Amino acid sequence: MVGSVDRFECEIENKWFSKNGAHQMDKLTIQIGAKDVSIDIPTDEAVEQPLKLSSIIIDMTGEQKGTVLVTGGAGYIGSHTVVSLLEAGYSVVALDNFTNSVNSAKNESVALKRVEEITGKKVHFYRCDLLDKDAVGRIFAAHRIDSVIHFAALKAVGESMSNPLLYYKNNMIGMINLLEVMDSHGIYRMVFSSSCTVYGEPERLPITEENPTGNVTNVYGRTKYFIEEMLKDAVRADPKWNIIALRYFNPVGAHKSGLIGEDPTKQFTNLMPYISQVAIGKKDVLTIFGNDYDTPDGTGVRDYVHVMDLASGHVAALNKLDREHLGLKMYNLGTGKGISVLELIQTFERVNKVKIPYVIQARRAGDISSMFANATLAEQELGWKAVHSVEEMCEDFWRWQTMNPSGYKTEQANGHH
Repeated sequence: MVGSVDRFECEIENKWFSKNGAHQMDKLTIQIGAKDVSIDIPTDEAVEQPLKLSSIIIDMTGEQKGTVLVTGGAGYIGSHTVVSLLEAGYSVVALDNFTNSVNSAKNESVALKRVEEITGKKVHFYRCDLLDKDAVGRIFAAHRIDSVIHFAALKAVGESMSNPLLYYKNNMIGMINLLEVMDSHGIYRMVFSSSCTVYGEPERLPITEENPTGNVTNVYGRTKYFIEEMLKDAVRADPKWNIIALRYFNPVGAHKSGLIGEDPTKQFTNLMPYISQVAIGKKDVLTIFGNDYDTPDGTGVRDYVHVMDLASGHVAALNKLDREHLGLKMYNLGTGKGISVLELIQTFERVNKVKIPYVIQARRAGDISSMFANATLAEQELGWKAVHSVEEMCEDFWRWQTMNPSGYKTEQANGHH
């Protein structure tokens, strides 16, 4: 090989063989200059369907960041975080069961295919449910995973109140299975996607990490709170665990390319997609739940944070775990500014030059009046700060919506099925 090499790509045949029913990996060693690079070659699609070819990319510039498993990687926040991970030099293995995301006719993640387009890098994807512990174990056996970012969860507040057992089973048993598989493979670094809902109706604002947790107003939030308590016990029992729980506030916006964004597969519960659907003419009117809260204009106040800021927060947390052993540490991710529902609607109208007709209905069970973060700790210890304005959040989401009027869905791609 002549000259200096920054990046080397090759495709090799992945010899799939089995010993006592266990799938095994090939190893490839390539000499580049004086450097021997040794790589495990895993299967890179559904565990029961190995591919003939695996694409190997070796980055010869700088240090290898390792491989991250992203659960719920095809979802809204997950897919945006995968972009940031790949751009930061991590390799990514993702799993999703398509409960909250869209799959193609080939059973691939539409969002993650677009992530590959954005980054020019490969994502190893598996359709997998965390309730299927054996399938999760096979993914860990097929890859040399260094750390995990855990997004996968059911997440609709209203649905959680009407079907609580589904939420407790999916969110909590899924997490227990994941922790047990990680432990069996000697992997103890995790970033957990928690939520500001663990604070319940806050006694004081802005909310710091010292605010009391547990007085939660909905089942979804209780699953996050119970998982945080479970993680405290796990770390107490086994100090090898090194976990950051990110309590983030209300994610909105989309990647600036307009290729990926939020595409709800269930009845609309988040405000920004609902606003966009009205603006584009797919829904007639926006429903605002409650205008009698103790807030300046009577509508609920939230801390809306751009999804790409959240994505960079997960990378910052992972970098922190790579450098230090923390046991378990909680961080808020938010802007520190509260914005009311009406203010967000008015900003969306002004920035995107559209009109959003709305009606007022009664409050929803489990909703609270006002929440916004103090994210100083994340800035001081993770070096993270939200940098995108509410105007950018509205502009970027509208770009995604207008470029993808039906979201990811086409004749060849539907929602969960």
